[in-house]
Amino acid sequence: MVRSVLNVGATLGEGPVWIGTPDAGALWFVDIKAHRVYRFDPKTGASRHWQAPDQVGWVLPAEGGGMIVGVKTGLHRFDPETGRFTLLHDPEPTMPNNRLNDAATDSKGRLWFGSMDDSEGKATGRLYRCTGGVCLDTGLPPVSITNGPAISADARTLYHTDTGGRTIWRVPVDPDGTVLKPEVFVTIEDGAGYPDGSVCDAEDHVWVGLYGGHGVRRYDPAGKLVHSIKLPVANVTKMAFGGPGLRTAYATTARQGLDAAALKEQPLAGNLFTFDPGVAGVPATPAKI
Repeated sequence: MVRSVLNVGATLGEGPVWIGTPDAGALWFVDIKAHRVYRFDPKTGASRHWQAPDQVGWVLPAEGGGMIVGVKTGLHRFDPETGRFTLLHDPEPTMPNNRLNDAATDSKGRLWFGSMDDSEGKATGRLYRCTGGVCLDTGLPPVSITNGPAISADARTLYHTDTGGRTIWRVPVDPDGTVLKPEVFVTIEDGAGYPDGSVCDAEDHVWVGLYGGHGVRRYDPAGKLVHSIKLPVANVTKMAFGGPGLRTAYATTARQGLDAAALKEQPLAGNLFTFDPGVAGVPATPAKI
């Protein structure tokens, strides 16, 4: 059963990730357009938020403590104790109309993150890899909206999403992090929404949120659709695994783009939802930045 567990009403909720141990962690996520980082404790139902200096696309744990977040102006270290954001690196200093959008770490602690055109029109979004403080363009073709990325447990397969093109690409990854030739993994059919954030589970299946598609889908490693979950809101942005055994799914959603009539039909739009995915997730490896 799908339930709304946090009435946040996010304009553009995104980037959910479980940080901490399965039994003593919390679900973190962002509201990009409100410039907010959120923490939700499912045991108590309590939530807290921090104001970021600009649009914030994601939050992930960092090696040595604290967190790494993708703000429009670049990679920042974030300290929840002080609320301070410290700029570490701007990957696109000559592209003021771009912003950072989605990210993940692989099992080796490498940080993979994408950028996008803030107006969602021009193909200026690129995918980057950051290891030990060095951030490099992966060389994958630019798109208007990068999403995902999701990485297999062995860090050898990257799933990179071109949201506007309704396509998820499967990209082999060499042990040193070099990406090889991409191939189409999944194309979302017309009328089913747009592929948004994605994540791999413990069986190396890929879950993807469907923006405008009222749900999430699970695909096997061959790209076959094996499961769908419907949500009572149209814009489902991304899901994460958390809680005991990492067996609870959490999904962020968005109110963005919904007119008054749609919001009346979807009063829970923008909330954080939960459901039983029937499979465990994989712990988020702290970024080695």
